[in-house]
Amino acid sequence: MQEFLKLKQKELNTAKNLDILKRLEYLGKIEAKCDFDDVVRINFNNISSQNLKQIEDIAKQLKPWRKGPFALNEIFIDTEWQSFIKFNLLAPHLDLCEKSIADVGCNNGYYMFRMLPFKPKKLVGFDPSVHTFMQFKFLNHFICSDIQYELLGVEHLACYGMKFDTIFCLGVIYHRSDPVKMLKELKSALNDGGEIFLDTMYIDMQGDFALTPKNTYSKIPNIYFVPTISALQNWCERAKFKDFEILATKPTDFEEQRKTEWIDGQSLESFLDPLDNTKTIEGYPAPRRVYIKIKI
Repeated sequence: MQEFLKLKQKELNTAKNLDILKRLEYLGKIEAKCDFDDVVRINFNNISSQNLKQIEDIAKQLKPWRKGPFALNEIFIDTEWQSFIKFNLLAPHLDLCEKSIADVGCNNGYYMFRMLPFKPKKLVGFDPSVHTFMQFKFLNHFICSDIQYELLGVEHLACYGMKFDTIFCLGVIYHRSDPVKMLKELKSALNDGGEIFLDTMYIDMQGDFALTPKNTYSKIPNIYFVPTISALQNWCERAKFKDFEILATKPTDFEEQRKTEWIDGQSLESFLDPLDNTKTIEGYPAPRRVYIKIKI
């Protein structure tokens, strides 16, 4: 893990990242009131137009913004994903007060910011992406939360040295070439009686099987397996989880994922067959998601 962290530190020490950190330090702490609703809002009490323009410049330098949205006064970061749709599906099932929470694959921290009103004892995010770490650093410079962000992946949980009461792992498992191993890694980081909230793309068919895309799925190269719900349950049982509970299922639609000026790239409309939105551009079934809770 130490060698991995050294590589991450090297990635952090690029001229662009060091410049952003220097500019944040120059801005200093600016008094703000934060609201953690569907749009995570940072409302500055007193700020000059010059400072606000500097903040907007940094936000644009940190594109693409995938998870959100966020608002810093009138600066609206209209992210690719309307992430509140996913969070609001999970929210009725959450009991996080005074619990230690991990968000594995936390991206820029949107879901952890949304968890703050639930008053968890500790919040730790895990994601090896230096880009999303920098987005978190930018946002948390003004939010000033106690959230801890580790530049580590799910494979590092076992040697992290801390266990959690609740783990969120949203949109990760289909990026792993060994999903059962990943589930075991998550399980190793849970306290007794712990629970995991997990979502994945799934194939809406009967049977114990998973789609294995030839090259890409919805133009995404690192998608290894897209299971049926039955196959997903089998994976969880092989990893020795119990109480497999389906919380919701939902197709991915243009309300939830779409191209905005904050990503400068393609999004869902380019990933689906233009003549048949029930199929991906490769001809596979279009993305649907299932949200589950499992326990040890």
